[in-house]
Amino acid sequence: MQEQVRNSFEIDGVLTEVGALRYSPGGVPVLAGRIEHRSRQIEAGLSREVGVELQVVALGDKAKLLAVARLGALARITGFIAARSLRSRTPVLHIDTIEFLEGTNHGIQASTEA
Repeated sequence: MQEQVRNSFEIDGVLTEVGALRYSPGGVPVLAGRIEHRSRQIEAGLSREVGVELQVVALGDKAKLLAVARLGALARITGFIAARSLRSRTPVLHIDTIEFLEGTNHGIQASTEA
């Protein structure tokens, strides 16, 4: 039996792209998007500005939740990293949970986890 290895990722950022909701051949909702993160981090005792933009993908109920999110919404996303496809090894964050951090002003509860 293969040993379980860790692949866990959490990031806070702004939703910069939310694609169209589509369905897999098996009828599962799928939605791709992007999240942008910017922060100040300490590395080797020095402060530095960091930023990254990641492609994200959500399936099932999480895809439906992300489909109604507004661009520019601040979110905390947790999930795992996988290659985009067999041909493209570009990393994609697969969403396990998504929490919108801006409260209920936009119709989505602040601590909604899908």
